[in-house]
Amino acid sequence: MKKVYLFLLILFVIFLSTSCLATDNILQQREPAGFLLGIWHGWTAPLALILGFFVDDIRIYSPNNTGWWYDAGFYMAIISGFGGLSLVRKNKDK
Repeated sequence: MKKVYLFLLILFVIFLSTSCLATDNILQQREPAGFLLGIWHGWTAPLALILGFFVDDIRIYSPNNTGWWYDAGFYMAIISGFGGLSLVRKNKDK
């Protein structure tokens, strides 16, 4: 029974994250993407990269953004998502 719940949870997370990827519809919005959308697009960038091979509308990075704040959020999420911030953590095994 736990495997069914785990499968449903993974499926829910996949559907939730893919529904908020940077697409052409989002890119044409009136208000440019800001810091928080930069963080979200950074977190979903690996998934967007993979899905971008199959769907032409999916983008990794939103060109309609606020500039420096969007970039800061995007790169903070990219660095932290791949363990870059763990470089400053101390190793407790030593």
